[in-house]
Amino acid sequence: MIVVKHLHIEGILHDISLTVGAGERVGIIGESGSGKSVTALSIMGLSDLPAEGSITVDGTEMVGTPDRVRRRVRGTKVAMVFQEPMTALDPLKKIGKLVPRDLLRDVGVDRPDAYPHELSGGQRQRVLIALALSQNPDVLICDEPTTALDAIVQAEILDLLDRLVRERGMGLLFISHDLSVVRRMTERVLVFKDGRIVDADSDYARALAAAAEPGAPALPVPLGEPVVTLDAVKLKRGATMAVDDVTLTVREGERLAIVGGSGSGKTSLLHLIAGLRQPTAGTVNVRGDVQMVFQDPYSSLDPRMDVGSSIREAGVDQARADAMLERVGLAGTGSRKPAQFSGGQRQRISIARATAPRPDILLADEPVSALDATIQDQVLDLLRESVGEHTLVFVTHDLKVARELCPTVAVMQAGRIVEHGTTADIWENPQHPYTRELLAAVI
Repeated sequence: MIVVKHLHIEGILHDISLTVGAGERVGIIGESGSGKSVTALSIMGLSDLPAEGSITVDGTEMVGTPDRVRRRVRGTKVAMVFQEPMTALDPLKKIGKLVPRDLLRDVGVDRPDAYPHELSGGQRQRVLIALALSQNPDVLICDEPTTALDAIVQAEILDLLDRLVRERGMGLLFISHDLSVVRRMTERVLVFKDGRIVDADSDYARALAAAAEPGAPALPVPLGEPVVTLDAVKLKRGATMAVDDVTLTVREGERLAIVGGSGSGKTSLLHLIAGLRQPTAGTVNVRGDVQMVFQDPYSSLDPRMDVGSSIREAGVDQARADAMLERVGLAGTGSRKPAQFSGGQRQRISIARATAPRPDILLADEPVSALDATIQDQVLDLLRESVGEHTLVFVTHDLKVARELCPTVAVMQAGRIVEHGTTADIWENPQHPYTRELLAAVI
C-alpha cells in the first residue's frame, strides 16, 4: 500500500496526500508541469529534490530515507513503467538478458535475442511492462505509458496492463494527460494543477474534461495548384522498405493529415518532402519554401541559445521574432533558454520559429502527441491560424486530432498509402480494413 501525506517540494508540489491500496486503481490527470511525474518519482524514491512530508510504501518511509533502504522497496513493493522505453532500457543488452523469457511471453514479445532498437515502440513498451513486473510488485505506477503509441497499439497495451493488474491483484497508479485513457484504466481520479490536488468538480477539472471531448471536424478549404508531388516513391532503410511506391499530391492551401501506426512510414514520408532524405526510387517535387515542426521541441531547440536567437536564426529580424513570440502567447520571453519553459511552451516556440520566415509549406511531425488536452488545443489553434499562410502536412497517430485539424487525410500502413480522401468520407465510410481497425481502436 502507498500512503502519501502532506508531500511538499518547494515550488513544485504543495500538500499532496493520496493512497493506493491493494488492488485499487487510481488515476492522476493534469497539465504538463502540474506535478504528476514528480509525485510518481518521489513515491519510487527516485527524486533527488528536497521534500517534506511522508511517503510510505508497505510501511517503509521513502522521504529522507537512505537510498539503500529505498532500493529494497523499488521493484519488490512498487515498480514503474516509464513513458519512454528507449531511455529506460539498456541499449547494449538483449531484452532476454533484461527480462525472464516467461515474462516476455506473458506480455506478447517473442524476440529475446533482439536489442531494444530492433523492436517497435509498442514492443519496447511491452518489454518495459515485463521488466516492471519481474519482481511481482504490490503496486504498479504507469507514467504516460501510451502517449507515443498509435490507437491500435495503445489499445493493445492498455488491455495488457488491465489483464496483468487484474490477474496479479496489484494496485495501480496510472498517470496520463489523456482523460479517456485514465477513465478506462482507473476507478478513482485525482486532478493535479500547479502542484496541488484540486476538486474533481472544479472549473479546471471541467475544462480538462471538455478539452478531451472530440471537437468539430475540419471544414474543407479552397485548394490551389500542386506544391508537393510524389510519384512512385520508395525509400529503403536497411532491409526495410520505409516508404513503398507512394504517389501523392498536396495542393496549395491544403491541410493534409498523414495517419497510421508506429513504423508505417509517416515520418519517413515527411523527411522525403523536407529533403532530409533522398528517395531510393521515384521522384519528389516540392514547389516553395519548407519549414518543419518536430515532435520533440526540447531536442530541436539549442539549449545554449535563448529562444529569441533561435527564432532569428530562421532568417528573420528582431521585430519579427518578438512578434512571433507574442503571437504564440509568449511575449517578452525571448531572452529565456528552452529549459525555462514547459513542454507546451517549447512546442509553441517551435511553431513560432517554423512559421516566422513565412514558409510556403509547413510540415508538422507529431507536434502535439506529448501534450495534455488543454495545451494540445492551444497548439492546434496556433496551427489553424496558420491556414491561409501555409500549406500544412501534419503527421499524427492521433485520429481525433487529425479529424479536427485537417479536411483531407492519407492513411499509411507498412510504407504504403492504403486510403486517401476527405476526412469526412474516410471517417464515415472507411474502405480499407486497416483504416477500419484504426478507427475502431480509438477510445
